Amino acid sequence: MGVYIIRRLLLAVVVLIGMSVFTFLISHAVPGDPVSLAAGPHAGPEQIENLRKALGYDKPLPAQYFIYISGLLRGDWGVSISTGRPVAQDLKAFLPATIELAVFALIFAVLLGIPLGILSAVKRNSLLDHGARVVSLIGASIPIFWLGLLLVLLFYKQLKLLPISGRIGTGINPPAGISGFYLLDSVLSLDWIAFRSSLSHIILPAITLGYASMGAFTRMSRSSVLEVLGTDYIRTARAKGLREFFVIYKHALRNAILPIMTLTGLQFANLLGGAVLVETIFSWPGIGSYGVNAIMNLNFPAIMGVTLTVTMIFVIINLITDLCYAIADPRIVFK
Repeated sequence: MGVYIIRRLLLAVVVLIGMSVFTFLISHAVPGDPVSLAAGPHAGPEQIENLRKALGYDKPLPAQYFIYISGLLRGDWGVSISTGRPVAQDLKAFLPATIELAVFALIFAVLLGIPLGILSAVKRNSLLDHGARVVSLIGASIPIFWLGLLLVLLFYKQLKLLPISGRIGTGINPPAGISGFYLLDSVLSLDWIAFRSSLSHIILPAITLGYASMGAFTRMSRSSVLEVLGTDYIRTARAKGLREFFVIYKHALRNAILPIMTLTGLQFANLLGGAVLVETIFSWPGIGSYGVNAIMNLNFPAIMGVTLTVTMIFVIINLITDLCYAIADPRIVFK
């Protein structure tokens, strides 16, 4: 397994280099002058030119890329044109919000989607099965922004139960910045006021973001369990008189878990990438909003920082998912 991990990490370096080249070329091919935007509407030609030289944008593209990669290897992600702060500092501030949102959306999807899919498979062609398939179909077809607006209309405007913007209530101090995750930090600092406020603020965005994934988990769990329930060893287990609970959860689910594990890794990565709309609807200060702002302002260092960060997360998640296969199925051997 050690050799397998090293080989995957080396391939990850190749992926990151390729993604950096692709993103660098695409971002610089977009029409517009980021230096003029950064200088402001009242800057003169001389000021714009001086800023261009200071940022290194007067050099050819290969030279700009080499300078960027050289700085990246030293831990320098560049300076954001919009905020004037180091990109690494911006990512440290915005990334935890998106990860926290994606984790809660995944928890929502897993806790509802997998049990619903299992019950749907066990009660095949029953009313529960038809209802589960309708729920999963709605999750696959409903636009995420429309669902978000519906939840806002219901839980905020009509019922007045949940807030709709930000990570924490106005007038409440964020918890001490230990990890950047408000819920975790509030627990570690025993700040229960911040915990309740953070929890109430994350519910609607997490449901909005995770509902489509819940439908995917329901469909995958149903199809995987149905396939396993038709095998000989399941019929043998039932013939031996094992209780149905043990047949389903000890034999069937264990052998149907691999496709679900694959889906979990893919869905978490998709949740990170799909958080842009949700962050916009709920004013969630995450990396998606930061990336959109960077694109709108042709903020090349920020665009590169967001792209490489998301790519690294994808690579790490895929590696962890593959390693979890060996835990779930000892027959798997890494080569």
